[in-house]
Amino acid sequence: MAAERITQDTINKAAWAACDTFRGTVDASVYKDYVLTMLFLKYISDVWKDHYEAYKAEHGDHPELIDAMMAQEQFVLPKGASFYDLHRDRQKAGNGERIDKALHAIEEANGSKLRDVFQDISFNANKLGDEEQKNDILRHLLEDFAKPAMDLRPSRVGDLDVIGGAYEFLISKFAASAGKKAGEFYTPAEVSMLMAKLVEPQQGDDICDPTCGSGSLLLKCAREVKRQAEGKAHYALFGQEAIGSTWALAKMNMFLHGEANHQIEWGDTIGNPKLRTGDNTLRHFDVVVANPPFSLDKWGAEKAEKDPFGRFRRGIPPKTKGDYAFILHMVETLKPKTGRMAVVAPHGVLFRGSSEGTIRQKLIEENLLDAVIGLPEKLFFGTGIPAAILILRKRKADTDVLFIDASRDYIEGTNQNRLGEEQIERIFAAYDDRETIEKYAYLASFEEIKANDFNLNIPRYVDTFEEEEEIDLMAVRAEREALKAEMAELEERMEEYLKELGFA
Repeated sequence: MAAERITQDTINKAAWAACDTFRGTVDASVYKDYVLTMLFLKYISDVWKDHYEAYKAEHGDHPELIDAMMAQEQFVLPKGASFYDLHRDRQKAGNGERIDKALHAIEEANGSKLRDVFQDISFNANKLGDEEQKNDILRHLLEDFAKPAMDLRPSRVGDLDVIGGAYEFLISKFAASAGKKAGEFYTPAEVSMLMAKLVEPQQGDDICDPTCGSGSLLLKCAREVKRQAEGKAHYALFGQEAIGSTWALAKMNMFLHGEANHQIEWGDTIGNPKLRTGDNTLRHFDVVVANPPFSLDKWGAEKAEKDPFGRFRRGIPPKTKGDYAFILHMVETLKPKTGRMAVVAPHGVLFRGSSEGTIRQKLIEENLLDAVIGLPEKLFFGTGIPAAILILRKRKADTDVLFIDASRDYIEGTNQNRLGEEQIERIFAAYDDRETIEKYAYLASFEEIKANDFNLNIPRYVDTFEEEEEIDLMAVRAEREALKAEMAELEERMEEYLKELGFA
């Protein structure tokens, strides 16, 4: 009898339970890297084991033949470096060192595919406490991932999306508990889904996120292409991430979702953009999406004037607010005919003056700005401020800009609000129709925006003012007189009761 398939919910619960090993000892912003890396190691070990056993069953006991076939697998797993080797020796001292050696061996065996992926993650670091505590924590972690619910063999799981789904589930849970640091590696799933719909990625598109975090926004764009394709989809994913450990999570996230056609680079996008062509110019993309850090201080303004890629010819953003630095980078990487982008930014980019006002005016005069969408507050991890999505296109059918005020349309949560399917569809429908909707959307002409000194503050265009219901003063007066009479009657009755009781 075949073993029962493992469901998404089963894996999610088991993976989240594995985090109990760290809680109370290590902060979530630290242990997320260990849990997610262990999930990746377990996955490639289970795939290796599954395929090895299948080849052996088919070809018999022919080690050389089976080894040759295994060498063609997506990932090569050196002897002694699998999860099962580490689990077997878990009771011995030195778990941290053994895991690090296994990961480095896997890096070496897989060449450019996994180069440097594990170099910023050390299981032997003192973050996990002294040697004895560290060894115990890692032993428990290995035992958690050896449980039947964490059997990630393809023959048990079936759909690779279940593994990728568990990885995304963990990342979202870590983001919910990581405070301000959450914004460094995760964009809420509903916001990513909305952005992916707005840029409408197509078959054959090159899709980029220059501040990709753990890669969730890129993956939502990939899912959108697949949904439209209803079959085999062709596209390529590109990204860059400044934080080493987060870049590693993005690489693993791609593989766990079966996204082999990707290029994710490690480095500072503004200071050292690594997605370039052979002649050392910036690579261009059909779709560019990003949720950059809000108003980043020290983004590199001192080097912007001599930028070799000419990204700041429209103006240099303020030293302490890097929002337009990322927006200008994204604009410069759009393909001339098909390029379109969606970027999350704080509302300040819509109305702040000085160099930001100059940049904003030039983007509008060049007819690049397509839409401004105001989002509800408390959507993003680590900040309660409302943000906006800016849509820019290289080629537009008109010179108008659509404003959407979706700030009051959300599902309320205790600490975090979110967009539901209804809210996402309403925003997309308004964007797609590109028409004025009372108290929700307004299609502004270039002349109107110019008359407003290129200020894009949404309330200037979308009037959401609700008139208060008129008060009938005579009715209120009559009600007040009736209440006074009723009160007087009650006072009289109270006096009579007190007299009867001998208190008056």
